[in-house]
Amino acid sequence: MMKAVVVFSGGQDSTTCLLQAVSSRGAENLEALSFSYGQKHELELEAAQSITSELGVRHTVMDAGLLGQIVQSALLKGGGEIKQGDKCPNTVVDGRNMLFLFLAAVYAKSRDIKDIIAGVCQTDFSGYPDCRDVFIKSLNVTLNLAMDYEFRLITPLMWLTKKETWALADSLGRLEFIRTRTHSCYNNVRGGCGSCPACVLRERGYREYAAEKAVKEAASG
Repeated sequence: MMKAVVVFSGGQDSTTCLLQAVSSRGAENLEALSFSYGQKHELELEAAQSITSELGVRHTVMDAGLLGQIVQSALLKGGGEIKQGDKCPNTVVDGRNMLFLFLAAVYAKSRDIKDIIAGVCQTDFSGYPDCRDVFIKSLNVTLNLAMDYEFRLITPLMWLTKKETWALADSLGRLEFIRTRTHSCYNNVRGGCGSCPACVLRERGYREYAAEKAVKEAASG
């Protein structure tokens, strides 16, 4: 079975990817890699540790605190109030996914692993430029050239809406696990603040999926 490194935040998307990988590859063939970068929502690291411990997946937290030294973002501690901008929230952390995926690639190559799984998504990406498919494809080529190694950046959620991501979790038998065990809230509120962009997107997708599922169950019953 092919081994993989999963870039893992402890949020809805990365946990869905991790659970899918556990189902298809087995926990023993996975390494979950999280990053501490001065994020306000540090509860996600607590969730990541709890989830990987329960699933039996090896988990490493890497220090990426240099981001907080060079980037200004409302997502970072001391970054101010989180708001929705004209194009995207002010929670963009420039270069974050590029740095995380680069570090994940270095980590993976040192362990003879070629597959790197990330929960980035262009369909419901909030306007973040480093969640786009064109960026992932470009970075995949760059990483392969930089390290002369055949990495595969795998993005299972790239073309899914949040509703469809909830549907995927349900198909894995893990809907309630995702709903109750993951942390997405940018304001670091346990259970979610309900008002930050991450909470709004997550809850809207869940309501849409729950409503659709109820209609299907009623029709079949």
